[in-house]
Amino acid sequence: MLVLEAKLKGKQSQYNLLDEAIRTALFVRNKALRHWMDNKDVGKNDLQKLCSVLAKEFDFADKLNSMTRQASADRAWFAISRFYDNCKKQKPGKKGYPKFKKRGHSVEYKTTGWKLSDDRKNITFTDGFQAGRFKLVGTLYLPFYSVKQIKRVRIVKRADGYYCQFCVDVERQEQHQHNGKQVGIDVGLEFFYTDSNGSTVENPRVLRKAEKALKRKQRKVSKCKKGSSNRRKAVKKLAKKHLKVSRQRKDFAVKTARTLVQSNDLVVYEDLQVKNMIKNRRLAKSISDASWSLFTSWVDYYAKIFGTWAIAVAPHYTSQDCSNCGTRVKKSLSTRTHKCHECGTVLHRDHNAAKQILIRGIKSTVGHTESKACGQNNLCLGEETPLSKLTG
Repeated sequence: MLVLEAKLKGKQSQYNLLDEAIRTALFVRNKALRHWMDNKDVGKNDLQKLCSVLAKEFDFADKLNSMTRQASADRAWFAISRFYDNCKKQKPGKKGYPKFKKRGHSVEYKTTGWKLSDDRKNITFTDGFQAGRFKLVGTLYLPFYSVKQIKRVRIVKRADGYYCQFCVDVERQEQHQHNGKQVGIDVGLEFFYTDSNGSTVENPRVLRKAEKALKRKQRKVSKCKKGSSNRRKAVKKLAKKHLKVSRQRKDFAVKTARTLVQSNDLVVYEDLQVKNMIKNRRLAKSISDASWSLFTSWVDYYAKIFGTWAIAVAPHYTSQDCSNCGTRVKKSLSTRTHKCHECGTVLHRDHNAAKQILIRGIKSTVGHTESKACGQNNLCLGEETPLSKLTG
């Protein structure tokens, strides 16, 4: 499944109608969730039937396309089914009980409610809200696919405007020259990652660099009177700055992951539990800024695209065990050099961990012939997005 994205260009009155559609989709989603809470043995089909009941009861809900109402109910069911799965698996901690949402940011159409122009440069929304015709900015790859291949159209509201995502039913595969290279990587804060060859990639620290500007814009928001037009303008500027930081972080993760996978046939990394790691209040901001989970998800994705291997191994004692003889040398986090008292190996702590990670990855592949890479085939024009980030 490919995801192509373009920006919607229209009038302010049209954007207001899109906001109404987004609010209505959120209303249907919350109503479906309430129906599940108030009744026993409610399944996905029951939520689908509720959509037609809401359309008869509320005029504004009837304006929303029927398939769009069903897609909104599907979002509620996705949260419910995830909660059930976590309970069955006895996941430790919170199970993710579904919650109501106050603000919506997207609305999803299936195969009706929209119409593309012949040149694929404009899209018209034909549901009851009658938002009208929008110009698509950035649709370089859209003309290569037929309308029948487009299975979903999603409108996404961001700080800098409205975007349209097209989910195209086609698999993405790219050629890769296999070179037999194998590499293990150890992600960190001093360097973004250190590989088993001793090479390092600098940590971009995007949030840290933008922190001063963010604080200044936040102060302007705090000084403005609540409900005033100046406050709304200040909030919009702050949101755009946060969006820029997010895009910079994602751009770095995508490009670094692609380069790493293209250069090697096997990439081994640690299966870190980042959710638990950010509980350390001293390192939480730096760990979140590094976005290790985003990076490793893109490594898995590109491994699937290029037909290579991406393996996640347990992170236990990778920094403590010697990569040469296997002796466990205990050290604190502040100790940056690995010195083995058995074999005399002296390496940077992260370099030793990367070599140990590669050794574990090679051991786990013995006797296996199929790829360990996971993820879905998705491409987003300008900003590539795995399917796991698009759901919900």
